[in-house]
Amino acid sequence: MNHISDLLKLFATTYRHKTLLRYMDRTPEEQWHEWSGEQLDEQIMLAAQALVRAGVQPGDRVALYSQNMMEGIITELGLMAIRAVCVPLYATCSPEQVAYITEHAGAKLILVGEQFQYNNVYPLLATHPTLRQLVILDERVVRDPADDRSEYFETFLSMGDAMPYETEVRAQLGAGTPDETAVIIYTSGTTGTPKGVQITHRMILTQVERHQQLFPTLNDHDVSVNFLPLSHVFEKLWVYFCLATAIKVVVVTNPKRIMELMPQIRPTVMCNVPRYWEKVYQGVQEHIERSKPMMQRIYQKALRVGHKYHIDYRIHGRKAPLGLRLSNAVYRYTVFYILKRVLGLERGRFFPTAGAPLSNEINEFLQSAGFNIVVGYGLSESSATVSCYLPGRYVIGSVGEVLPGVEVRIDPETQEIQLRGDTITPGYYHNDEANAAAFTDDGWFRTGDAGRLEERTLYFTERIKELYKTSNGKYIAPQQIESLLSSSPLIEQCAVVADERKFVAALIYPNYEQLRRRLRERGQEALADLPTEALAQRSEVCDLLLSHIEPLQAHLAGFEKVKRIALLAEPFSVEAGTLTPTLKLKRKAILEQYAELIEKLYL
Repeated sequence: MNHISDLLKLFATTYRHKTLLRYMDRTPEEQWHEWSGEQLDEQIMLAAQALVRAGVQPGDRVALYSQNMMEGIITELGLMAIRAVCVPLYATCSPEQVAYITEHAGAKLILVGEQFQYNNVYPLLATHPTLRQLVILDERVVRDPADDRSEYFETFLSMGDAMPYETEVRAQLGAGTPDETAVIIYTSGTTGTPKGVQITHRMILTQVERHQQLFPTLNDHDVSVNFLPLSHVFEKLWVYFCLATAIKVVVVTNPKRIMELMPQIRPTVMCNVPRYWEKVYQGVQEHIERSKPMMQRIYQKALRVGHKYHIDYRIHGRKAPLGLRLSNAVYRYTVFYILKRVLGLERGRFFPTAGAPLSNEINEFLQSAGFNIVVGYGLSESSATVSCYLPGRYVIGSVGEVLPGVEVRIDPETQEIQLRGDTITPGYYHNDEANAAAFTDDGWFRTGDAGRLEERTLYFTERIKELYKTSNGKYIAPQQIESLLSSSPLIEQCAVVADERKFVAALIYPNYEQLRRRLRERGQEALADLPTEALAQRSEVCDLLLSHIEPLQAHLAGFEKVKRIALLAEPFSVEAGTLTPTLKLKRKAILEQYAELIEKLYL
């Protein structure tokens, strides 16, 4: 394939009778529906025709501001068919972010999902001259009484069902070139103004082909679940890979329901972020702790056997002794199968994860329990995967082997990971200043990440701009410490503080339900019954959490260990301005919002 629009031919022929998409409707009954390749092709053509009728031309930018919905997927593929450009926005973007991105991209049309997104976009029709029309995906959205420039998706689709529009779409199919821009993803930005990463058809299709070569056994019997935002490059590229490989994609609109829906979906593969696996780890640990002593011993024995089998043998491509293979098989089909079935993951083959560090402790635990976690590294600017665990050989603590066709080098002075290859962005959209800073004189892309390379195995250390330097001159990698602490079932979120300070401290938002349960187990009923705001202020609760995290920090150097903590009554959030849409910490905002609390930690 030379262009993403070539997928339509695949859907209409080879995959004609294969189920490619599954989604839940928006009725109270919440029925699941499936689309074959033939049905998907028909819907994409209708979307493409509707876009042509709306005046969208090759190269025009169209914004998609919605949670994951099947209407969004077919619209994006419709844009590919007419050689236009998709600009996906996170469903949680603020009005200011939406206004900036749509204006900077020069979006001609924008599609919105729920009422929240409609309310944020409707005023832009009066202020953004390039924005001609608004299309509403969810028919339950209530339009402004004065709104005469928006259409519901079903109306939008039906208005394009005419021969002249179909003729125009057919003329564009096959006319595209690999180096045309397919998608512009605006970085969520922990600091500064979002930058529009240009991703070409060549970049996407090259990644698809490489992943098909890496995982040749995946086919139309496999099922993937789509619940990470499609504005996230990891999920977007994964969905393209699935559709091109005939893997059924199950679309989940509300990510908060993923744990509830997983037993209905029962995926064999899915891409994910470490936070999901931290939740799984915490849930399993809690289940083991609540089990009777005999069952606890069985779980512990199963994990020891699993650790020896997977960590000592399987991940290194070594064949385990017969006795160990038999013991592991017994636990795999009993203890671990039951755990996985509760989670809806008993059919799982492997699970790519990226976007943030996954602690070695959680990784080893999950591998020992038979969850085949495939850790990887990538960026929007690299169209996702740069490196990942390869089948049968990888090193815990690394982010896997660099993929064929990708060049990686480490800057000797800054230890920055730098990239070159045919999956690297040609640059940021309409941003000469950012492009000048992003590439070296000899054409390598500066990732801004520190790391090291051992042969083809890559190790990620930290975002260079997020490395802290203590007043004693020691460098601290906060993400590594935060990942470690977040493995605790008592900790929901944490932010490490250390820059120009004499020791490391942390702001922690506890799992208050678990914390109260732990206090009651210790006979501290009165403390457990306090309101959250009061509980967060109690020094004995801080002492309890500090003693709890001490074993987690055992392998850290003394200067890396968290010495003091402050508890938060409210979590970090996108709405509060302390998280990006990809749920990464906005450190500058956190330091500003909690400046007074942080100062008290160092008195």
